[in-house]
Amino acid sequence: MAELFVRRKLRAVSLCVFFWTIGVGFAYAQGVARPVGQASVLDAAPVLDGDVLGDPAWEGATPITGFIQSQPNSGQPATQRTEVYIGVTDSALHIGVVAYDTDPDAIIATDSRRDSSLDDTDSFRVMIDGLLDRQNGYIFGTNPVGVEFDGQVTREGAGQNTVGAQDGLNRNWDAPWTVVSKISEIGWSSEMRIPFSSLRYGTDELQSWGFNFERRIRRNNEIAYWSPMSQDRDLLRVSEAGTIEGIYVPKQRNLQITPYVLGKTRNGGELPERENDAEFGFDLKYSVTPSLTLDATYNTDFAQVEVDEQQVNLDRFNLFFPEKRPFFLENAGQFTVGNAREVELFFSRQIGIADGTPVPIEGGARLSGKVGATTNVGLLYMGSESVEGLTSANNYTVARINQELANRSSIGFLYVDRNGDGSLLGNGGDDENQTYAVDGRLGLGTNGLLQAWAAKTETPGLSGDDHAYSLRGDYNNADWSLGLGFTEVGQNFNPEVGFLARSDYRKFDASVLRRIRPENLWNLFEIRPHVSYRGYWDSNDFQETGFLHFDSHWEFQSGTEIHTGYNVTREGVKDPFEIVDGVFVQPGTYDEGELQLVYMGDQSAPLNFSMRFVAGGRFGGDRLSLTPTMRYRIGEKFSSEFAFIYNDFDLPVPNGEFTANLARIRLSYSFTPKMLIQILAQYNEQSDRISTNFRFSWLQSANAGLYLVYNEIDERGIGAPPRGKELIIKYSRIFDVFN
Repeated sequence: MAELFVRRKLRAVSLCVFFWTIGVGFAYAQGVARPVGQASVLDAAPVLDGDVLGDPAWEGATPITGFIQSQPNSGQPATQRTEVYIGVTDSALHIGVVAYDTDPDAIIATDSRRDSSLDDTDSFRVMIDGLLDRQNGYIFGTNPVGVEFDGQVTREGAGQNTVGAQDGLNRNWDAPWTVVSKISEIGWSSEMRIPFSSLRYGTDELQSWGFNFERRIRRNNEIAYWSPMSQDRDLLRVSEAGTIEGIYVPKQRNLQITPYVLGKTRNGGELPERENDAEFGFDLKYSVTPSLTLDATYNTDFAQVEVDEQQVNLDRFNLFFPEKRPFFLENAGQFTVGNAREVELFFSRQIGIADGTPVPIEGGARLSGKVGATTNVGLLYMGSESVEGLTSANNYTVARINQELANRSSIGFLYVDRNGDGSLLGNGGDDENQTYAVDGRLGLGTNGLLQAWAAKTETPGLSGDDHAYSLRGDYNNADWSLGLGFTEVGQNFNPEVGFLARSDYRKFDASVLRRIRPENLWNLFEIRPHVSYRGYWDSNDFQETGFLHFDSHWEFQSGTEIHTGYNVTREGVKDPFEIVDGVFVQPGTYDEGELQLVYMGDQSAPLNFSMRFVAGGRFGGDRLSLTPTMRYRIGEKFSSEFAFIYNDFDLPVPNGEFTANLARIRLSYSFTPKMLIQILAQYNEQSDRISTNFRFSWLQSANAGLYLVYNEIDERGIGAPPRGKELIIKYSRIFDVFN
């Protein structure tokens, strides 16, 4: 055992030396000069009608222009002129955008829902780093029909896939602000009003903030930035933003109170008779300083949150469902430590949800933001009630501190505590759990990044082997992406207010990707050949998973993509497990191969189609997996999506031939960017369960407003009458006390 221990530690040290060598060998400071612009103090607030050039409030303001493409022709001037005006009044930051277009009829606007994607539409986004720390910021965006899109960037998006984003941006963060857009003969234009209360910034009266602007011209598949970005980077690269000077910030107090009232009626299912209920609660937001915010909540309710998309577990590891509840999303990235969707040392979804069932939350508070110029702090306390036979009453405490250093570097500490009343144990015994962690990252030049964390848990009845740690190094430039990582999770490591996809393992992963942009080949925009590997071994050196992936992504100028891949897999099953009802996969080591093909159509087209195809061996048998998705929209108001997940297995065990399918249909209609009706219906073949979620929302600001929600669940199959019904009406409103 001692020899095995020494071997593992030498492995970890070798990885550290390798990461440092990679970083020093490849990373270097490029010394690129970042642009500087000037804000204007406005005598009067602009009229929010989208007409920037016709508004006298902008007279005398100097436009910011000179956008540079990152694609399709990296380093070249944008094909269309963009002018951005920055102005301040005593209560808000104002941004005026004039997006000139020589062919206004060709402008593409695909959606008008709040927070809908801006990737496949003509659009404009701004990144604001009000604290000028070059690591954190907010993104506000819109399109020619006035979408309100906002998100939060923490540590340049590192580790934020847990909170709603695939690209590291916390898209579920919402702030009060307003935008109006207009299409005209010159192209399109937009006016934004962002209250200072929705931003975080320093204490000086006259300030300089980090800024960058992004414009997309969809028909050209064109992306251009004010502060130039290489083809491997995007707006989340806060450290490479430009600077806007001359921002006068008035002294102000900020107190927002958001009360809600709710009425609910339920019947069917396990209820003997109809249940009616009425509730009241509130959220409070107070700016202790312009960069430090206190949030409090009482009798928290999340009725307006969209339901989870169903998943089928066809393996022996835990599934991940992302957090969507608004209270937990602001500054969520500051509390994030671990490996996203695999080892999360704090995962807020463990609060107020037990085995997928909502648990009443009594209330809580969060203090988060910055102390000084470079120190991030986060304190969270929440209390939840007990549910008989499901969970005890719990108090949760989370403390986080993170010290930012130069060149995207930082070091931090995390403490998580759950303290229960023991009611579920039935004996009043110890009902608690703690997690302690340290983490850090080191920027190496402009392209290299080394990240690491280490953690320990304390759980009554578990002692020893309760540690976990991870090391990772990455190198990215316009041509190459390289990654290498190692993670170890002990057998008794138990972060109960976190998330573990699996336990008791050591993981090694590596990847190499090359970006090639041919000048004239089959109308291709980019080719991305790559190879990656990930392997998992338990503490006895038994390999549970091996996945070697060979692939090439072929992206065309239209945005259509084709992925052509082949996977070599290994699954080491130690104990029998039930893959679906009545079908057990037996212990053994299964070495297989599978073909993987992906097609993604032009997502900006009114009708588009995508398909994922996987065929090959699985657990000693055969598997065919098809995931077709069809999307259709009418203008920017109506959109629809139909997805079918087809899984066909033929395993060498009794009853080994089976299918495990999911179907999902989503329909939405936007009367205005603030008024939406949406239906989400899902069918799970394995559970023979149909669920329907209907939501009508009429927003006042951010996520506050009127919600009408209807949920229906049928667990008896297609054609059966609804078994459980729920109707909820909720109204909330933001009151800005001092403004």
